[in-house]
Parts: sequence; structure tokens; C-alpha cells
Amino acid sequence: MILVLAWAAFTMTSLDRSVWGPAAPSVGQALGVALASLGVFATCYYVGYVVSNFLGGLASDWVGPRVVLTASMVLAGAGMVFFGSVQSFALGLLAQALVGFFAGADYAAGAKSISAWFSGRERTFAVGLFTTATSLGTVVANLVVPTMIAEHGWRLSYHLFGAISIVLGLVIAVLHRSRPPQAAGTELATPAAPHTPRLGRVLGSRDLIVLGIAGFFSLWGTYGFITWSNTLMIQGKGIDPVHAGGIVALFAITAVIMKPVIGLVAGRIRFHRKYLAAGILVLFAIMLLIFGTLGSLPAFYIAAPVLGFAAYCYSPIQNALILDYAGAEEAGSAAGTLNAVWQLGSVVVPTVVGAIFAATDSVYSAFVTLAIGPLLAALLMLPLSGRFRSVAPEDVAREG
Repeated sequence: MILVLAWAAFTMTSLDRSVWGPAAPSVGQALGVALASLGVFATCYYVGYVVSNFLGGLASDWVGPRVVLTASMVLAGAGMVFFGSVQSFALGLLAQALVGFFAGADYAAGAKSISAWFSGRERTFAVGLFTTATSLGTVVANLVVPTMIAEHGWRLSYHLFGAISIVLGLVIAVLHRSRPPQAAGTELATPAAPHTPRLGRVLGSRDLIVLGIAGFFSLWGTYGFITWSNTLMIQGKGIDPVHAGGIVALFAITAVIMKPVIGLVAGRIRFHRKYLAAGILVLFAIMLLIFGTLGSLPAFYIAAPVLGFAAYCYSPIQNALILDYAGAEEAGSAAGTLNAVWQLGSVVVPTVVGAIFAATDSVYSAFVTLAIGPLLAALLMLPLSGRFRSVAPEDVAREG
């Protein structure tokens, strides 16, 4: 039940975020915003998201994940409803920043819950399931929102998903429990009760610092693609909006299926998981460069699942490594702090890609810009050590 609630919250905020991709052209027309400026909306969202990732991580260790998840869902949902009602560019930016600020807290709270309730190989698999949320949100948004916009306009999508987020927050308030009712006898399985965060332990870890930078460049590619792919295919390649949404949905469906598989495999391989993550990131960079050269609808549909695998499946490994390097007591603070650093890539890349595309009028230049991120991330995964604060017995020989 705990994993389901954490996953549902993360899925809902991911869906709320992913609505922007298919809705962006319509929002731009309604509010009179130029194509090159649309990335500013996403940047405002991610500025709020970064701040609340950090604060949400500290709060998850301090007051417990149930309070944080509830507040995140209810307030982010209210922000979605607000954005669906705005009539001006300035209010739109404010609304996106508010949605991002409240939505960002749920990741660390979910990670803290997983750290409390799961250990060892179970934890790696649980993280794989948990992180399917980001992909599933993209799938649902791109399957549902284009048709919804065509039939009812873009505002309904924000009102509907905002209302669902609020209801889910109330369900979490009733059903969630921050930690198991009885200690299991190990630090890995049952962390201490909510306590004042000790951020120094997080900032003092070389591995967490390197992992934070690697995640920044990883998400540069992933969320840069999610933010701009619909618009680049529609405006730059002449793809129909509904087909563009279908391509991105197929891209994300692959990740929904493969993330748990990668989590399962990563928990059983005999070598350090960093090498598996680095290989996936190299494939990601290559596929972005290939995707930018495509011109036909069948080619986009063929490439989408391979790109989707590479764009998402490093994520369960990176997320599980955070919990291992941090230890169960500081899991919330570490997850929130690192995800805040990771999301800085999401803050910067929408505006950068928009500027590159506007200056060059070249879809390929935009995809080259995206591909730089995962390539650098792959290189940064290599120096990570095998010294974990939370270590299950089966992990000692494998990654030591």
C-alpha cells in the first residue's frame, strides 16, 4: 500500500508536468506567447520544483513523508486549476512556478517511504516501480491531452488533472504511514523516527556530490526532450499534433515496462550498477542524435521505444544509489537535495533549447544540445565508489 500511494502521487505530479508538452502550442496561442518564449513556462515550473525538492527532502526527514505527500498533492492540484484559469502571460508564469514548487516535494517523500519500508534487492525493485511514475505520466498526458485539447480546449486538461491531484492528496492523508509499525531490527529496513535533518552528512559525501552532477546532465536530456519534443516535431517536422503525442506516448510506454525490469536486473548483476547506468546514458545520447535526423512518421514511431528505454532506464539505478550512499536516516534529505540538483538541468534546458532552435531554425541543433547532457552524465557515473551507508548482505561482494 505504501509503495502504491507513493507511486500514485509521483505519477500524478509527473502527469501534471507532462501536460505542458502537448498543451504548449495551444497555451501559446491563447496567451499570445511566441514559440521561442514557451520554454520560459517550463523553466518557471522547474525553478519551483527544484526549490521544493530540497525543502521537501528536509521536511520528509523532519515531519515524515505522509504530511509532505499530502501537502504536495493538494497544493499542486490547486496550482493546476489556477493555471487552467489564467488569462495573461505573467499569471501563467506565476501559476507554473507554484505548481512546480508544490509538486516537487513528493519525490523525496516517496523515496523516504521506500527507504523505510524496503531493503536490499526489494528496495532496488521498488525504486524501479516507483520511477515508472515519470514515464507513465508522460504516456497518459500524450495519449489523452491532444484529443482533449482538440475537443474541449487546453484549460480542461489542467482543471481535470488538478482536481484529481487534490483528491489523491486527501486519500494519502488517510491511508499512508510514514514507517513500519514495528522495528525490523536493522537500520536498513527501519530508519529512526522523524528527526532534525543532518544535511552535512549529505553534502560531505563525495559519491552523492558526483551522483548529483551526473543526474543534472541525465535529466538535461530527459526533460529537455519531454518539454520540446512535441513542439519540435509539430513545428520543425510537420508532424500532426495527435501523432506527435502518440510518438511521445510510445517513447514513455517503453520506460513504464522496462524500469521495473532494470530495477530487477540491477539488484542481481555481479558488477557495480554504475556501469549499467553509464551504458544506458551513452545509448541515450546516440538516440537523441538519431532522432533529430528523422523526417518520416514511421521512422519516429520506430525510434521512439528505443529512445524511451534509454531516456528513462538509468533513473532507477541512480535513485537507488542515492538511498544506498545516504543511509536510511538521511534518505529524505539526500533524495530531495540531489533531485533538486538534478532538476536544475530541467530548469535550464527548456530555455536553452528554445534559444538554440529560435536562432538556428534547426531541429537537429536542438537535439545535439540535448545529447550533450547524457554523454557527460555517462562519464560522471564512472568514478562512483562501492562504499554504501545502507548495505544489504547480498550487495557487499558485488559492489565493494
